[in-house]
Amino acid sequence: MQPTRIDVSSSSHTYPVFVAHGLIPKLPALLSEAGVGPRRFLISSPNVWKRHGDVVTDALPGIKHLLVSDGERSKTQQTLGRIYEWLIRNGADRQSTIIAVGGGVIGDTVGFAAATFLRGIALVHVPTTLLAQVDSAVGGKVGVNHTLGKNLIGAFHPPVAVIADPEILDTLPRRELRAGLYEVVKYGVIASRSLFTLLVNSLPSIFAREPSVMTEIISASCRIKAEVVAADEREGDRRRVLNFGHTAGHALESVTHYRRLRHGEAVAYGMLVAA
Repeated sequence: MQPTRIDVSSSSHTYPVFVAHGLIPKLPALLSEAGVGPRRFLISSPNVWKRHGDVVTDALPGIKHLLVSDGERSKTQQTLGRIYEWLIRNGADRQSTIIAVGGGVIGDTVGFAAATFLRGIALVHVPTTLLAQVDSAVGGKVGVNHTLGKNLIGAFHPPVAVIADPEILDTLPRRELRAGLYEVVKYGVIASRSLFTLLVNSLPSIFAREPSVMTEIISASCRIKAEVVAADEREGDRRRVLNFGHTAGHALESVTHYRRLRHGEAVAYGMLVAA
């Protein structure tokens, strides 16, 4: 079965978001379809690699890879420095592509490294959490945290492709799945009554990770974000609607030192505050 393809327009290029069950083994074909060259460097986290490293390396045998810690407390300039050093030592150049395999923190951190290394090289997202598949991997916002606030150091750096495989969510802890669902709730509230209704009516199927419903909610969320980003890539006006729940949510994450709440959980509380 062909994957769902959602094209996202940015000021520099249009890139595809592929969504389908079982896409990881098809990475070589999808990367070629997106125009990704042979010089590829993969960055992930130990947690993700333990669960999915075998299937990724089966698809991309021999690819050079680096593992860095995930979690908001690792989204720092120190982690960036480690990525830069590894890229330099392994001969990455302007024709190289970085493939980020992980959740939102990996995508944000590795994405910012791609945006700034040699003034910008190509980036592919392979998101491994529901939150990353429906939200953070799409739209081009990348960055790291500062001691004075979240995402204060960043850039707009659209990927050349996003490859979202709902099958990879089968190993996701229930709490992480639920945290990602709060971002889907956000899309339903700001843009789609039908998506909100689908979410409410399909919760047992969602928590059972049924492929058809997971593909549907991921695709619907990505379509909404693609439409908003195409109209306002750099958050001058309309894109701010995507921040629903994030003002108070980011504050909650900061005051709890990123230890107590998942990002999606903080956004859920933030939506209650905003409402």
